[in-house]
Amino acid sequence: MRKFVSIALAAAMVLSMSACGGSSSKETTAAETQAKETQAESKTDESKAEESESSGEAKEGVMPAVAKEDIKVGVIHIGDPAAGSGYTYAHDQGIVGMQKNLGLEDSQIVRKNNVDDTDATAIETAITECIEEGCNIIFATSWGYMDTCEALAEEYPEVIFSHGTGYKSNGTNFNNYFGRIYQARYLTGIAAGMKTKSNKIGYVAAMGKDNSEVTGGCNAFAMGVASVNPDAKVYVKVTNSWLDPEGEGQAAEALIAEGCDVIGQHCDTPNPQLAAEKAGIWGVGYNSDMSQDAPAAVLTSTMWDWSVYYTEAVKSLIDGTWTGENYFGSIADGLVTFAPLSDLCEEGTAEKVEEAKAKMVSGEWDVFDGVIECNDGSTVGEEGKSLSDADITGNMNWYYKNVVEK
Repeated sequence: MRKFVSIALAAAMVLSMSACGGSSSKETTAAETQAKETQAESKTDESKAEESESSGEAKEGVMPAVAKEDIKVGVIHIGDPAAGSGYTYAHDQGIVGMQKNLGLEDSQIVRKNNVDDTDATAIETAITECIEEGCNIIFATSWGYMDTCEALAEEYPEVIFSHGTGYKSNGTNFNNYFGRIYQARYLTGIAAGMKTKSNKIGYVAAMGKDNSEVTGGCNAFAMGVASVNPDAKVYVKVTNSWLDPEGEGQAAEALIAEGCDVIGQHCDTPNPQLAAEKAGIWGVGYNSDMSQDAPAAVLTSTMWDWSVYYTEAVKSLIDGTWTGENYFGSIADGLVTFAPLSDLCEEGTAEKVEEAKAKMVSGEWDVFDGVIECNDGSTVGEEGKSLSDADITGNMNWYYKNVVEK
């Protein structure tokens, strides 16, 4: 079932988003506090939404329907999809998929590329140009676009502003979207754990332990590793930047020098995978299928299929069923996924991955279930319970027991 979350739950994601750009510690502390205070309310809202869906009750749209031929979609990118891999490319492939699914013409898509998400003037200019060109729904794909979207949503109530990775919304023409990428990270961790010979797996992380989304992804990856190889360790090296091509490559090289023979990543470019290929070892990519960049190294890649959300959002505007709710997708609805396992994977990897995936999809089990051991000897979680989305996206500032910080 598709999952929608309230603004209260999404607020917890302020600390965590993987889009390029970050936030101050003051902002993240405030958001975490709000998330904790309103978590119960969030669960109630989600339960009501699920009850409505299960009863077959159609939700009433909060924006007027727009005829398919009159739809015009704007997309604001922090990079250039022509790069052919990575964060912006993955989002743009989602736009391409949505266009194909709904049968839209090229003239109905307006792209603004290389929009610096730290430059408020550039952001406003790009979005305003989309509006002037007739866009009635605009997807802003990077973290730093959030506040400008919020302001322009009030100024242009007839236009929908959908912000990727943020936490703000207004319940009508401004929402946010993200997903449970940690599920796919666990599955790709299985591939890494089965492949390593040195029992040392490297992980290039954009942000450190204070960023819950990056930390949660690393933990899920490490838990996937441990599920098939309890002797393996995951060595984490932080670049402190969402987009640092040179630093990402250097971090991977440092991990390789430590003896790591598989390199995972939570950063934007394929440079860690290129470093792995150059060293004659293996890797797990992120955002797009990085076997296209380093075919002799990449086992698989943790990926997003953004077309799942983009198709649903634009279709709801056409159908008159746009609700303004926030979206938090999962592996069950296809938003988060992984690239096909390459021939480099160890025998039996596919079976182990599919077994774990089936449990996630059915709801029988999820990554952060039960009591979890941390690398400092403490534990989190409770037997028979799962960590909430709010905790996973806003309060995960610890590492799993097999993680080593470098």
